[in-house]
Amino acid sequence: MKFCLNTSTIKPQPLLRKIELAGLAGYDGIELWINDVYDFIGRGGEVREVEQALQGNGLIVPSMIAIRQWGETNGWEYELIKDEAHRRFALAARLGAPYIVATPPLEIEEQDHLPERYCDLLQIGREEGVKPTFEYISFFKSVNNLADGWRIIQEADDNDSSIILDAFHNWNSNSSLDDLRAIPEEKISHYHIDDAHPDIAPTKQKDPDRVMLGDGQIDLIAELKLLKEKGYDRTMSLELFNEALWNQDPLEVIATGLERMKSLWASA
Repeated sequence: MKFCLNTSTIKPQPLLRKIELAGLAGYDGIELWINDVYDFIGRGGEVREVEQALQGNGLIVPSMIAIRQWGETNGWEYELIKDEAHRRFALAARLGAPYIVATPPLEIEEQDHLPERYCDLLQIGREEGVKPTFEYISFFKSVNNLADGWRIIQEADDNDSSIILDAFHNWNSNSSLDDLRAIPEEKISHYHIDDAHPDIAPTKQKDPDRVMLGDGQIDLIAELKLLKEKGYDRTMSLELFNEALWNQDPLEVIATGLERMKSLWASA
């Protein structure tokens, strides 16, 4: 297993500092947000500086986040989103990421059009050298649980399709271990590990409610055991959005996260 850091965990830090911190803490990889890279370039930075920072710290990039609005636009607006997908996919490929996360609609409940739209992204991915991986978000109105996410992958019926798993979204949507068991190991692109606020019920939590591993309600060991049974052992990222953690020493936060991530995986 390669243990990675999703940079949302230390969101306020500058991009190159995030990469440096991940290296200092001993992570194998770092999951970057494309908007962070765009911001860095917009302020005078260059992509080669990001490449050099990744190489200098010995970090892989398991995936990048994200391509959005592909499921909620139509006509010329959808064409603009596909143009943006080409740019984002090319950037992810340049930074060595095998996957880019494809996020479902926030407000639109309809799902019937998503398999075809996802196939459009998969074709763009083949052209640019990166695979879009489908994401489900537990507090979105569209695809908010693991079973629906897997159904869309099946309906897309594309060899390059995959789903990105997330412990928080599984728990917060009341997805079950049986839902996870139904997904073939080869269709899993990556795994986000996180914990849920100890005092808020499932289906009621949002991203900022995520807490450090071991401080919340999720039975992470059970989920990790199932991943091991399936033979999944490629990459996982610590992905938190907790403002209290953002205000703490970032190196201490991610070092603690890495220690707990490794301990959970070893215990599963």
